[in-house]
Amino acid sequence: MSKVKKPYGMWVSELSAEMLGSALRFNDIRWGKDNTLVWIENRNGLGVVVSELAGDGMRDLCGAENARGGVGYGGGEFDVVGDRLVFAAKDGKLYTRTTGYNLPKPILPCFGQAAAPAISPDQQWVVFVHSDGQQDALAIVDTAGNMWPQKLVHGADFYMQPVWHPSGESLAWIEWDHPNMPWDGTQLRLGRLERTGGNTAVIFSIETIAGDANVPVWQPQFSPDGRMLSYIIQDGEWDSLVLYDLQQKTREVLVVGDGFHLAKPAWVQGNHEYGWTFDSQRIYYLRLENAFTTLWYVDINEKQHRQIDTSPYSYLHQLSVSGSERESLAMIASGPAVPDRIVRYDKGAFSVVRRSSMESIDPGYYAVQKPISWQAADGTRVHGIYYAPTHPAIFGEGLPPVIVNIHGGPTSQQYIRNHPTASYFTSRGYGWLEVNYRGSTGYGRSYQEALKARWGEIDTEDAIAGAQALVDQSQADPKRIAIMGGSAGGYTVLNALEADTQVFAAGIDLYGVSDLFALATDTHKFELHYTDSLVGPLPEAGTLYRQWSPITGADRIKAPVAVFQGSEDVVVPPNQSEVIVQALRRNGVPHLYKVYEGEGHGFRKAESIKDYLKETEVFLQKHMLFV
Repeated sequence: MSKVKKPYGMWVSELSAEMLGSALRFNDIRWGKDNTLVWIENRNGLGVVVSELAGDGMRDLCGAENARGGVGYGGGEFDVVGDRLVFAAKDGKLYTRTTGYNLPKPILPCFGQAAAPAISPDQQWVVFVHSDGQQDALAIVDTAGNMWPQKLVHGADFYMQPVWHPSGESLAWIEWDHPNMPWDGTQLRLGRLERTGGNTAVIFSIETIAGDANVPVWQPQFSPDGRMLSYIIQDGEWDSLVLYDLQQKTREVLVVGDGFHLAKPAWVQGNHEYGWTFDSQRIYYLRLENAFTTLWYVDINEKQHRQIDTSPYSYLHQLSVSGSERESLAMIASGPAVPDRIVRYDKGAFSVVRRSSMESIDPGYYAVQKPISWQAADGTRVHGIYYAPTHPAIFGEGLPPVIVNIHGGPTSQQYIRNHPTASYFTSRGYGWLEVNYRGSTGYGRSYQEALKARWGEIDTEDAIAGAQALVDQSQADPKRIAIMGGSAGGYTVLNALEADTQVFAAGIDLYGVSDLFALATDTHKFELHYTDSLVGPLPEAGTLYRQWSPITGADRIKAPVAVFQGSEDVVVPPNQSEVIVQALRRNGVPHLYKVYEGEGHGFRKAESIKDYLKETEVFLQKHMLFV
């Protein structure tokens, strides 16, 4: 069938807002008894634990409990050992059940929030991260729910990723203190567990295995035979995977990151990017390089590294290795034309366990992505990903309108993957540019730390320069470029609109930061001192806080702006959006302001996602396409 010509931005696409809103969102996946797979999927804002045993189909293991880790940004919703499942819920409780026929039972009272449950090898105990919003700790409770939970370890500001030694006699975990973020510097700690009278326990003989205030460590795991403690460390430009011999007290670097990373920044509790085979002879791991993800394994004895072909998947995460089959893996995977899936890898072949959407539309609606780069004023190569307008039956003529999208974090990254929001717009005739500005992860620690004390300055420069690079390469209509972003990305959107009124014809701000002073005093505990490194400590850096706060220069915004906000956002509260909207209203700038009730930092409900996509499309047509 020959393609027909239609104006950019007016193409009719089968990739609907309803389809994006109703898609499942996968958080994590683990192996249980008899190679049962257990995972978390979010359905219209409800976190559901799901299991599948070959030949027995899928079953929901919880319902209204709403499985969701509640510490920081969440994550670490559940653990499964054998047929014992423990999961954290939005109400702050821990629930347990088996993967057989029974209902979830609370084993933790509703006090504060819980995350990262780790079940002991004998299935009798659960260690978990607990926070009341002020103080964090590692705590322990029995899986029967008979005892009152008690603190095991406290004193640090944050805890993450507790894991049990196979003997059940030791624990390892990650901890760190303000003002650090977990990618700045953490400590891997190892402690022995002693059971005392009255069904209580204490941790003693605590030692630091790796890391310090300037060296981050992630994802500790014990080898199944109990001989080794493995971990990922960044003690230079890239990451390394290290084995620590628990008897000999020696270290061996097993994987040396040379131009690639082994882990993403620990924004959430539950990340796991590598895993041991049950016989302790092999480790499977992910490499993150130039926005692509690849799957590898290394034999512990031979030290041979081999890559596994993962086509058609370019983005893999939450890698989980079977506890009984050496060549069985599970993970969340996607590719440019393949929406998120839960997949298995068994003896050389991939199979699909669960699809996030129907996958009923022509793959030609998904754009083919390509990494691009441009030069910053200081000579640094800045990285991005470009999506051209793509449709199986329509083409445009001339230069397309483009949306420049800025990721959040700001310590984060966009990958070569399936990006439903980008495809929604590219299949309607927009180009789309993801800007992995200086400060993004994935390109070495120096690139990541370039943003320190310069947030609001160089991310804005890179966003503007990225738009100009597309114009220079004849890939964008210079009069029809919009900028869009959420959270830290929304902050960059507002600053870019103030910095150069000639580049962007419109802005889309999703729960963006507008006042750095308010952010430093009115955000959640996890990021309470984040601006100390991104901007500078107060009061010394007060001038920069004022200069780089969008509210300071809001009167310079001339382009139309759409602002979207969640009513229950505790990271960037609604007042951050309201002060910008007041300035837009005062200055007569065309704008749209929508608050979604019950939504937090990021939208989960199908109706919210559907509405914001449709409203954004209409807003761009009105204020950018037809002016």
